Amino acid sequence: MAGSGGTLSPSGGVQGGSAPLANRPIPSTMPAMTDFAPWKVLSTRSALRDRWIDVTADAVRDARGNLLDPFYTFAYPDWVQVVALTEDDRIVLVRQYRHGARARTLELPAGAMDPADASPLDTAARELREETGFVASELRLAASLHPNTATHRNRCHTVLALGARRMADTAHEAGEDIVVDTPPLAEVLAGLPSGLLPQAMHVSALVLALASAGRLDLSLRG
Repeated sequence: MAGSGGTLSPSGGVQGGSAPLANRPIPSTMPAMTDFAPWKVLSTRSALRDRWIDVTADAVRDARGNLLDPFYTFAYPDWVQVVALTEDDRIVLVRQYRHGARARTLELPAGAMDPADASPLDTAARELREETGFVASELRLAASLHPNTATHRNRCHTVLALGARRMADTAHEAGEDIVVDTPPLAEVLAGLPSGLLPQAMHVSALVLALASAGRLDLSLRG
């Protein structure tokens, strides 16, 4: 990595001798690409609903006529994750216990959008300030993706926060036993393959945010 403001380059590349995926012939056992029609919803019922989650059980018929009953999907508020960089090229991270993983994990500051939030930028500013005490001089929406297209009905927004500085007191909610860490950005990138950030969505968020900032080159190497 070059100094602050330089370009970072991932170490991956195309294996020698392999044709690009788009140019490879389709094996005879692979069906031709087809745009299947959306599934037909025959019935729907609520399996679980509270302040955190809305689980729906649908009876659906797929494009080939197969009946799937029940098929569960999950509605959450949209999520926002913040890639916050300081002027000296450090990244603002949080370490906290995650009961799903049964482990203390290092993560990006993140949270759910409130109904009153006008945009993911509002959510990002609030979550960054409440979880870490940092405030950014500039916020940019880097990407909006689906966390799981098979079952989740919400979206996950990545916000790039530049010029982050510690300027406020934290305001942690119940269940947020958070320690703030600001490691060098280069160290975090180097630790991604070994699981330094174990949250898969946060890894993709970091890559996309750095690419949007012109800090990471996503082009393939020959």
